Amino acid sequence: MGRKSTKESVPPFKETFEPLSLESKTPATVVLLLNSHEEDILVKACEAIHKFAEKGDENKVCLLGLGALEPLCKLIAHSNRLVRRNAFMALGIMATNGEVNNALKNLNAIPLIIQKLTPEEDGVVHEFATLCLASLSVDSTCRVEIYTNNGMPPLIKLLTSPDPDVTKNSLEIIFNLVQDYKSLQAVYELGGIPSLLELLKSDFPVIQHLALKTLQCVSTDKDTRKTFREEQGFEKLMDLLHNMHLTDLHAEALHVVANCLSDSETLQLIHNNGGLARLMDFVLTPQTPGIQSTAVKCLTRVAQSSDSRTVLHEQDVEKALVELLSVVDNNVKASACQAVAAMSFHPASKDSFRDLGGLPVVVQQLSSESSALREAATQALSSLTHSNKLNALAVYEAGGHEVLIQQLCDSSARTVANSAATLCNMAEQEIIKSSILSHGGIQALVEPLKSKDSQVLINTALCVAMMACDNEARAKLQKAGGLQPLVTLLHSNNKEVLQNACFAVNVCTGDTSCALEMYRLGALEILQEVNRSVNRRTSFSKLAMISLLNSNLSVKYSLTGHLASTDIITSGFYDVGKACLGQTVLTLEELSKQPVNQRRAIIVVNTATDHRETVDMPEERQPSRSESEIGSKRGQITPRKKKEKDKQCDEVQEPRTEKQQSMTEDVSLQMLIKEARDSILPLKDEQEQYAALARLVSEAMGGAVAIETLHQFQWVLHHSELRFQLKSNVIPIGLISKGIYCHRALLFKCLADCIEMSCTLVRGEYNRTWNEVVLFRENSNNQRSSQPQRYIVDLMHQPGTLLAVDTPAALQYQTI
Repeated sequence: MGRKSTKESVPPFKETFEPLSLESKTPATVVLLLNSHEEDILVKACEAIHKFAEKGDENKVCLLGLGALEPLCKLIAHSNRLVRRNAFMALGIMATNGEVNNALKNLNAIPLIIQKLTPEEDGVVHEFATLCLASLSVDSTCRVEIYTNNGMPPLIKLLTSPDPDVTKNSLEIIFNLVQDYKSLQAVYELGGIPSLLELLKSDFPVIQHLALKTLQCVSTDKDTRKTFREEQGFEKLMDLLHNMHLTDLHAEALHVVANCLSDSETLQLIHNNGGLARLMDFVLTPQTPGIQSTAVKCLTRVAQSSDSRTVLHEQDVEKALVELLSVVDNNVKASACQAVAAMSFHPASKDSFRDLGGLPVVVQQLSSESSALREAATQALSSLTHSNKLNALAVYEAGGHEVLIQQLCDSSARTVANSAATLCNMAEQEIIKSSILSHGGIQALVEPLKSKDSQVLINTALCVAMMACDNEARAKLQKAGGLQPLVTLLHSNNKEVLQNACFAVNVCTGDTSCALEMYRLGALEILQEVNRSVNRRTSFSKLAMISLLNSNLSVKYSLTGHLASTDIITSGFYDVGKACLGQTVLTLEELSKQPVNQRRAIIVVNTATDHRETVDMPEERQPSRSESEIGSKRGQITPRKKKEKDKQCDEVQEPRTEKQQSMTEDVSLQMLIKEARDSILPLKDEQEQYAALARLVSEAMGGAVAIETLHQFQWVLHHSELRFQLKSNVIPIGLISKGIYCHRALLFKCLADCIEMSCTLVRGEYNRTWNEVVLFRENSNNQRSSQPQRYIVDLMHQPGTLLAVDTPAALQYQTI
């Protein structure tokens, strides 16, 4: 038989020990006592831990490491009230430490804590339970858990607790909770607004501040504002604002006021009840600068909606703002300028500010040493001058445009953007624009064009477009180096930046020099890329490209293969042949520097005259004109001018510069122009004029050539000889005596433009080029047709024949 255990051999005790007094100075021992079954020991252990934890964060962390947190979380639900109270005291103090707080999140203690917020529970429990939740509610996950465990109702009730600590902790929890929209709505649904308003009368500033901060959050909700209004909340806030003993609360109270007034319905009711007048009085009453500035910012927030601006205008807010522009403090004046900017979206307010003399006062602020005030002043002027010529004139008369030009160099991007916008508004009037330009306005825009700030670029590019409307202004922009950054903006992926840059490029192409410079900088290639993009192209980018091409017809013809009747060929035009999409078309200067090659000759049109020097050349032109017409010029060509004026030229082969090439006198072309003017223009019939001009061109270019003998027409050899003689790939068109479709059509267009006859120039495939003209033909009754008809002019096979477009004969001419 086995031995009995010791336990079984010990008889049960019939008596207990006398009460035993325990003392311990070791935290670990006290933490072990939290697992005791003795209530007295638990009470003393919790009390000891509370006192130990109160001494600092090191002690709280020490207790956490000893494992005190988990037993304390169990003890807050103990049946003994004293154990629960002391456990809550210990837990609440420990939870104020960040490490303890993080550990507490994982113990699922929130539901247990919320259960102890009932009215029947001890006030001390309420205090430390709410302290614990206040620490936890900083975390968004814990906020959700508090809300889902129905924590809001007991917290709302605790706002009326006689214990200020409970009230303060509850307020702090609610403030954290209302950062989430569901909890925000729950405050007014559970009747929390009256309690929050009542707490504004608290004797404790911390409670007043928390109440205002909470009201600031909940008043962003429309339904809450309705309840707030019903509870006379605005009146209570105004009472607080007029209490000079509570100035520390004024800033937060004004934020709540701003929320209330952002609702147009509430604003109207407050206005009707005289509340807005009280607010105006408060704004104008001398306060500390910080409070007065906040009060004006409150008005700025209110003025964000159209309806609110109307109500504020009825309250004569403009008069108050103009008065505030004259105070000493810069922050108040800056806030006033921002309010002016907001109110200026109301047309009647713009006029009021002008009538009250407010614009010169705003202009004065541009000279302030305060960067914030200068920025706010430029913002106000931008709004005041937008679509208001009288205000723009008032700013001009106050000398504002001169100071605004200086602000374009400011370090603040907002100041620069606002200044550019204001100058743009003012430049709509010619007298102001002239003055801006005379003070270096367009040169001052160059640096902002290099900014990294999108709004600066948007406003500056638009301002350039407004300013560069005449050649003098465009020349100033070009000389100041403004075209390079403007072209660079065409790369922007910002839609507004790109749009305004395209607009400015379009305007600048009005000057040939600017257009050529932008082309040299790659503007055309960039615009081609933009217009190929479905997402980036706009009507502005298309217009900019068209304008750039129209300013350089040589490039336009090379890229598009088409010149309209309105595209007038002038001296310096050259045909380099068809260029592929995205290909860069070289300038005439660059082409003239290339050595002679086997590529297509470049045909140049030059009507400039230079009688200083001529050089003999082979006599190859058909003698279709009389000796008197040709005179001593037969068999001669004119070389480019030399850089040294006194140096004489003895042979064509001498190297020449682009400038010399452009000044070459094409005597034969000049004679053709004179002959066309003398023989074509006197003809009365328009059709006969075109036919006669066609015959003139054909005779100059080798005469009619039958289709079947076209391959025997030795124009290629003739062009090679000319290039050899000129030592250049560039051939003046007047020197060509054997030309086919492309050469004849170009000459026809050139002569027609010179004598003001209308025609197009269209490039086809395989050297096919033709001219289209529009005629009103007579019908069988000898009456002029009301419908114009388009014709292609035959210059090659039956010179002078007009072929109706889209007929077999015309199609054959275009495609043979």
